[in-house]
Amino acid sequence: MGLYMDDIHTPTVPSGPTTGQRAADGVGKDKLSLMDLIAEKTRVEEELTALGSVLDSHGVNMNTPLTTFDGYPRDDLDIAQIRTTRARIVYLRNDYKTLMSKIELGLHEHHASYQASNSSLASGSSQEPMRSGSAATDQGLIDTPFAKVNSVVPGSPADDAGLKAGDRVRRFGDVNWLNHEKLSKVAEIVQRNQGRNVVVKVVRNTEELTLQLIPRSNWGGRGLLGCHLLQA
Repeated sequence: MGLYMDDIHTPTVPSGPTTGQRAADGVGKDKLSLMDLIAEKTRVEEELTALGSVLDSHGVNMNTPLTTFDGYPRDDLDIAQIRTTRARIVYLRNDYKTLMSKIELGLHEHHASYQASNSSLASGSSQEPMRSGSAATDQGLIDTPFAKVNSVVPGSPADDAGLKAGDRVRRFGDVNWLNHEKLSKVAEIVQRNQGRNVVVKVVRNTEELTLQLIPRSNWGGRGLLGCHLLQA
């Protein structure tokens, strides 16, 4: 996928929300709900992927020199488009860091609220345990992809189960966005279930899939899965 421009003086790199703003309505990120922040994170990731494709279409990356050895702009490159794209990528990477910090803080607050509500129920308190809409928030967080499949080894348990690079994992056994603890819980599930079936739910493009994965060590490669997961 590539994005191109019609005029060298007006680079057509897609514009996104400025830092502290929401693309849809301009609401400051400080006022966004946790689910909205997660949705914005996904949007930024998609734009970064698209912008990366722009650089790929020109055969360059973020560090490729744009000038000749004697300092003149290279005439084989669309300098204006590449510079604008790079600037946007740098901008979005900083925005992404801010989003991730706010999401992490929101998750901590959500966990604290959840634990407080459980304590209230355990003590027999008649106080309303959770604010309105919290059940929907919990379900939304549970369904949020928390990991991405970076690579799959042919012939591995992950390959046999049908996992593919690029799949976004929303469930791995009973592990989800709320409890994956930087993917450490996935490792525990794998270790505990050698030779046994583990249900894995993934999103592939816009398709939702439920796969059956059996971790095992005798498949001829390293590890019990034969795939590399990255935290989303």
